[in-house]
Amino acid sequence: MILTTHILSGAALGANIQNPYAVAALSIVLHFLLDILPHGDYLNKKSRLWEFWKVAVDLAFGFALIGGIIFFRSITDESTLRNISVGIFFSLLPDGTTFLYFWMKMKFLKPIKNFHEKLHCYKNGAPEREFRLENNLFDIFFTLASLLLLLFWRMS
Repeated sequence: MILTTHILSGAALGANIQNPYAVAALSIVLHFLLDILPHGDYLNKKSRLWEFWKVAVDLAFGFALIGGIIFFRSITDESTLRNISVGIFFSLLPDGTTFLYFWMKMKFLKPIKNFHEKLHCYKNGAPEREFRLENNLFDIFFTLASLLLLLFWRMS
């Protein structure tokens, strides 16, 4: 999944669940559940560090959407904003550990990286994991569903 999908889904959980500990746990679980669905990735094991501009654009887009939604919905309640932040952080955490494992050489994260990788339908580098429209239909669906939830659902 692209990071924007994880950002929006974690924010949607945080906006609608009052317990920050539940938000944290459910955001991690949701991340793994979303990664079980077939999807493309714009980075793979052959990617080089200079290709991480794609990650920066993805993160910036996701955070800009959340900022726009917070502004549009006039969300000022501190506990809701905290839970949105918790949802975003923990929904990105599994991909963050993968980054730390590969690029920062934090080998103690290998079991988490292996678990995360095994959840994907296709192996890293397979044509089905390439970043193309037909490989990202679930991404598009869950991004739109999360956006609609954040924009129009009554928040707690």
